[in-house]
Amino acid sequence: MDFLALAERPALWIAVLSLLLASVYLFRLNQVLSGTPDEVQKLAPQRWKRTDLLETYERLKKRPFTTENYAQQIPPKLERRYIITGGSGIVGGYLVLQLLQRGQLPSSIRIVDFKPLSRHDMLESSSARDCDFVQTDISSASSTEQAFAKPWPSSVAHLPLTVFHTAAVIVPSDRSKLEYAFCEAVNVRGTQNVVEAARRAGADVFVSTTSASISIRPVEFWVAAWKLLFWFQSSTSRTWPRYFWQVLDEADFDKPLRRHEEFYANYPASKAAAERIVCGANSKGFRTGCIRPANGVYGNPTSNTVGGPLNMGVCPTWTTHIVQSFVHGINVAIAHLHFEAILASSPDSHLAPQAGRPFVVTDPNPPITYGDLYFALEILAVTPFRTISLPPLPLLLASYPIEWYSLLLAKYRFLRRVLPPLKGDVKHLKPGLFSICTHLVATNDSASRPVEDGGLGYRGVLTTMEGMVQEVMEWNGWHRKV
Repeated sequence: MDFLALAERPALWIAVLSLLLASVYLFRLNQVLSGTPDEVQKLAPQRWKRTDLLETYERLKKRPFTTENYAQQIPPKLERRYIITGGSGIVGGYLVLQLLQRGQLPSSIRIVDFKPLSRHDMLESSSARDCDFVQTDISSASSTEQAFAKPWPSSVAHLPLTVFHTAAVIVPSDRSKLEYAFCEAVNVRGTQNVVEAARRAGADVFVSTTSASISIRPVEFWVAAWKLLFWFQSSTSRTWPRYFWQVLDEADFDKPLRRHEEFYANYPASKAAAERIVCGANSKGFRTGCIRPANGVYGNPTSNTVGGPLNMGVCPTWTTHIVQSFVHGINVAIAHLHFEAILASSPDSHLAPQAGRPFVVTDPNPPITYGDLYFALEILAVTPFRTISLPPLPLLLASYPIEWYSLLLAKYRFLRRVLPPLKGDVKHLKPGLFSICTHLVATNDSASRPVEDGGLGYRGVLTTMEGMVQEVMEWNGWHRKV
């Protein structure tokens, strides 16, 4: 390079220097986004080992986690009838199976869902198939009202009514109000419709599934350049993007509802609004509460958390190092039943410290990394599985024009006639996705406290390793049959 010529052309010199500094900044930022803060490493110090995974697999082959095998940990039967919205899904489906296991009659259970039963464990259960099913669009007030107003068999019509509201739509990447309508229709208006229909149907206990992602703040990825200069000298939190790691709890509930832009995406914004609707409805004749699963819910080979990568076979990822808490659908369902027992215990339970509040629940173990999950799939799955490691920063940079394109079509609908919509996984590659794919650690502290101390008395039935290994085992069983 002719430095004398550069000196004589200051504009060119400035351009070269700017390009060099920008390159160094982006290189350092990619390193930061590929790292794990010391505070997080201390919370998840142990990586999954091959021997532990194989031992767990063999143990669960002999005695899997079925409702019969953990029946003693299901809260006792109550003489009630039940409506379960989203009863075909992961959490709702386990609620149905646990209610049946503890002795509820199929005639006392009504599944209200947009889609029919599809889970193998439910289709293989004659009792689950015998439960009443009403196909319903909860975003429609009239459809919801019809489902709740349907007459019950005379043998159970006199029983008090519990409603478990688990139905929702999950769109983890959209964050603009231009794309809020879908989440709002189902998660907000749908919840309002369900609450109103439940009241008219005479329900006195109402427990809703919300999400621990409500508390997640958008990660501020673009660290000040001067901070990155000290990145190699310090591993303290000041060198990391703000909110690069977060604790998922219920502290936000005791503050005013945040502005839309302060949620990482439309989904948690809609679930927060829905949660306030449910908790705000708490009263003597209609006792309410919410369960916040944290954070990726899994528990069936159809789940996105485990089933998604298995279906892909080859999984491009930038999250191998990311530490997160996960929760099995079995554990989430049992937490709902613990909450129901508190709210159903007395007409005055609306005054209990638990009533009208959310509780975070997660698996009863330290968080894991996505690398642990992928390692388990590589070791245990009978179908081929491997990951392709990708650097995070190029994907983050690409997410902005992808989002801009989506918003262009959302704002100017006439352009849809000439511009194609994004399809496949690329349509989800938006900045909001990177805030849900950061270090997120949940705590069971509130839910695990004894009931007399204001908790739910929650204890998870199975750990994340046990739950994910069992899901792989079920996947293998399906594919061996095929």
